[in-house]
Amino acid sequence: MITANYITSIVLIVLGFYAICTCKNLIKVIVGLGLTDYGINLLIVSIGFHEGGTAPIYQMSDLLNGVSAGYFVDPVPQALTLTSIVIGACVDALALAFAIKIYQKYHSVNTDEIRRLRG
Repeated sequence: MITANYITSIVLIVLGFYAICTCKNLIKVIVGLGLTDYGINLLIVSIGFHEGGTAPIYQMSDLLNGVSAGYFVDPVPQALTLTSIVIGACVDALALAFAIKIYQKYHSVNTDEIRRLRG
């Protein structure tokens, strides 16, 4: 199962970079940015996961009785990924707003045509 997560995340990252580098349409470039972001988030969560791990929550009775901790899943990658998801959604929304404004001004979302319209 973990191998599938790694493969999926690498595929998403590669597809995102491919869309960013080869597409001339601004909307497709923004979708490529989103795919790259989602692939990196999946990779971070997959790295932090441990098979058979439990939530890192102690109960007071366990601490007083000297019960050992066991094997925990690291919560830091999950917290960082949650923050990254929120930031990525905001970046995507702002980029789409810029694309809408560019379309309203130049009547095109093709980057080659927008570059020629300088001046």
